[in-house]
Amino acid sequence: MTNKRDDLGKGIRALLEGMDSSLSNEGALLGTSNAIPLSQIEVNPFQPRHDFNEQAMQELANSIRIHGVIQPITVRKISAKKYQLIAGERRLRAAKLAGLAEVPAFVRTADDEQMLEMALIENTHREDLNAIEVAINYKRLIDECNLIQEDLAEKVGKDRATVANYLRLLKLPPEIQQAIKDKTISMAHARALINVSDPVTQLQLYKEILDKELSVRQTEQLARDFTTTKKRSDKKSPSLPHAYQRIQDRISSHLSTKVQIKRRRLGKGDIVIQFYSDSDLERLAELLSGE
Repeated sequence: MTNKRDDLGKGIRALLEGMDSSLSNEGALLGTSNAIPLSQIEVNPFQPRHDFNEQAMQELANSIRIHGVIQPITVRKISAKKYQLIAGERRLRAAKLAGLAEVPAFVRTADDEQMLEMALIENTHREDLNAIEVAINYKRLIDECNLIQEDLAEKVGKDRATVANYLRLLKLPPEIQQAIKDKTISMAHARALINVSDPVTQLQLYKEILDKELSVRQTEQLARDFTTTKKRSDKKSPSLPHAYQRIQDRISSHLSTKVQIKRRRLGKGDIVIQFYSDSDLERLAELLSGE
């Protein structure tokens, strides 16, 4: 927990370097905060978080009624008596639920891009984020705040390899990304699947993970075995003509499994359809029979 907070502090301090902090009459010095009326604070339009657990929110509101808002929110001043939230929407909502008239807040100056950047950085340090949500936040920071991976890693207090591993998750098929969100498989399982380049094969291996309840180590071995076998097969098998390759890819994509067309002379040949478990065979049988 301490390391995560330290990382967040490091990222925010790096972000705030060079920003104007001259709002002395607003108590904007680092480490001090003001009590600002809730009625003067509007939500952050760049807030990347949209879903708030109602039960958790009510629990936080109950805590605030007893102890107050321990950690100040962060806002920027947009007019004489108007502020816009930069970070801390959960605390702001809970304070309203608790019936508070005002909340402690740090006042900062920030343009729209800096606001988005701060909101996204704070969001990446939430403890309840799943790996895909973290990856999406990292991708937004790169795309919308014009960051490279090295800069992003510094701002969020992570090493570059960690950031790269999260971003690679977004290359997985949507079905697997959803499984990571639902915690059906872990990020470590997913990282093993990333090493397999073909999306159809990734889905095949993912289904095998579920059917056989494979551990992370077993999944890593499965991915290695497949990669080794494929390399050997590619060396031995003559390449198909382009038209046949397209047909093979179409069938494979439709069936979500590996399909191999073996072409012989005079237009004859075989189609080999692979399955990976009894349930996978039943699925293929239903698809092929049109049931």
